[in-house]
Amino acid sequence: MATLIRDKYEAHKAEVNARFDQLRANEEELNRIFAEIYDMVGEVPIEVEDKYVSVARIFDTAEEIPESFKGNKYVRTRRDEIVSLISYAVGCMFGRYSLDVEGLVLADAGDTVEDYLAKMPNPAHVTFMPDADNVLPITDDDAFGDDIVVRFVDFIRTVYGEETLEENLSYIADALSPTAKTTPRETIRTYFLGNFFADHCATYKKRPIYWLVDAGKKNSFKALFYMHRYRPDLMATIRVSYVHPQQERIDNRIAVRTTDLELAGGRGKAAISKELKRLNDQRSELIKFEQKLQHLANQMIDIDLDDGVKVNYAKLQDVLAKIK
Repeated sequence: MATLIRDKYEAHKAEVNARFDQLRANEEELNRIFAEIYDMVGEVPIEVEDKYVSVARIFDTAEEIPESFKGNKYVRTRRDEIVSLISYAVGCMFGRYSLDVEGLVLADAGDTVEDYLAKMPNPAHVTFMPDADNVLPITDDDAFGDDIVVRFVDFIRTVYGEETLEENLSYIADALSPTAKTTPRETIRTYFLGNFFADHCATYKKRPIYWLVDAGKKNSFKALFYMHRYRPDLMATIRVSYVHPQQERIDNRIAVRTTDLELAGGRGKAAISKELKRLNDQRSELIKFEQKLQHLANQMIDIDLDDGVKVNYAKLQDVLAKIK
């Protein structure tokens, strides 16, 4: 049955905010009781300030948050809730979570899709399958079959239905960037390219579990992988199955647009020249990145989950995004 994320959000917000109001009322009632017991009515404050209530309170936008809530670390916005939904979706893409069972599914070192299926109530009919090779590429368009935006759209379709898909994608995109003048899918792609990893690091206190392979600022290639499913051959998989095809794709695009430039004129020529510069910058970036990736791939580096994120992340830092 098709469902609107908008409706789910409104119901969730009402429940969360009712819980906030109830806790504050309970704390104020306790303050009254103790004030009466110790004969201090009128001498001690009864009311509890908003910033001291220690459960979540949701506002649609950051601009709506009153001054009285400043300093309350539990305050959330609609964007925060949508970011949490996206994070959960990525978790399902990697098999950390599942739509078929509750709790963590894949959380042991070197877990595979076979391990995932072994934990399913009906392995032959899994609602949403995790990515097979533990690599979710993020590029400026859907160049790969397991492109993260393609998979995210499939997740939203699976969970909320085909009928409401476009409306739900629009709602998600509006929460991420209300002023964006791009299509919902483009807005979501921009979020994955530029903001997802930062939000993920903030959520996990700079100890991310989804690691971002990042070629650089030109967005020639990025990809996420789940550290618990990491294996020593993963860098080789990324290099051969993703970076090499991406290099070929960029080279082909440069060749096509160079021909187009020779035939174009006026405004069209300027636009093509701008695109060619972007593509050539990406090509140069990817050549350097591929060399770094090859160096790590040849080493077949292993990681030990017991050492923690900081130690293990440093082993691959030459090809990973900086944790900020």
